Amino acid sequence: MKKIYKQKILILFGKRLKELRLQRKLSLRDLAKECDLDNSYISKVEMGKINIQFGTIIELSGGLKVHPSELFNFKHEWKDEMFE
Repeated sequence: MKKIYKQKILILFGKRLKELRLQRKLSLRDLAKECDLDNSYISKVEMGKINIQFGTIIELSGGLKVHPSELFNFKHEWKDEMFE
């Protein structure tokens, strides 16, 4: 996968995370406490600055009380050249 596409997905994932957090009226600190993660780490995820592991996705979805698939519920046009 080309680096630029990977970065776009990380940004979209982060925006979705933030959207769900704000819908639930949670601050970064509130969500961090629920997930046993550092709030600065969650902030970097929301900005698309870091890639996260599957276990962290599970922690975040648990803290938000949503199915993990909800974090991936964003629109993105997949193109064949992404995988070349």
